[in-house]
Amino acid sequence: MSPLKPLYRLYEWYISRNLRPENMPKHVAIIMDGNRRFSKIQGNMDTVEGHMKGVTTLERVLDWCVDLGIEIVTAYAFSTENFNRPPNEVEGLMKLFKENFEGIARNKRIHDNQVRVKAVGKIELLPEDVREAINIAEESTAKYNKRQVNIAIGYDGRTEIVDAIKKIVKEVEEGKISPEDIDETMVNINLYTEGLDDPNLIIRTSGEERLSGFLLWQSSYSELYFCDSLWPELRKVDFLRALRSYQQRERRFGV
Repeated sequence: MSPLKPLYRLYEWYISRNLRPENMPKHVAIIMDGNRRFSKIQGNMDTVEGHMKGVTTLERVLDWCVDLGIEIVTAYAFSTENFNRPPNEVEGLMKLFKENFEGIARNKRIHDNQVRVKAVGKIELLPEDVREAINIAEESTAKYNKRQVNIAIGYDGRTEIVDAIKKIVKEVEEGKISPEDIDETMVNINLYTEGLDDPNLIIRTSGEERLSGFLLWQSSYSELYFCDSLWPELRKVDFLRALRSYQQRERRFGV
């Protein structure tokens, strides 16, 4: 065991005891950045293996969220721009997505904790086998309403808003609604996230301080937290620090 592990556990306990359950964010969104850099730092690690490490980190984070009472998690897994990455990396990622969405249907912890799983994004851009795996995961958890995990895949925030506008325009053209009916609520229910509560807290790893097109509409009043750790290296201490920072802030809805 690393000599630092007992210290980290002590620090986890110290932070956890001061977190207030009544002030826990209901919805945490995460930009999982740093898998590729993690691979490069290792020297001889394949990029896809770095992404595999990232999947393991996400599983840990979801466990922490269940234990802490966080109801909704939205994780940014793959943007539309990521299709421009090297073909072998994209192919490896699609294989990972397929395997992990299929695995959700067999995941005892997902079912024990009644977690609904949903993919959000331009799903039609994904390979057929990945779409089928997503369908398996969504159908196997569709009856749950206690917790929800959204995987943003083939996602872009601007495209999401444009797609919502197109849906609303179609309803106007069909005479189902009038332009005067259009409001924030109508936009919300036409987004990929389909009217879910906006994220209270958005966490980005790897030290980058930008949203990169993530949840542009939904993040209007979200608290932002930027963490230096690369995603595969994220520790529970890092996650608890983000929650502590959130609880120490005075949330304002406006300027």
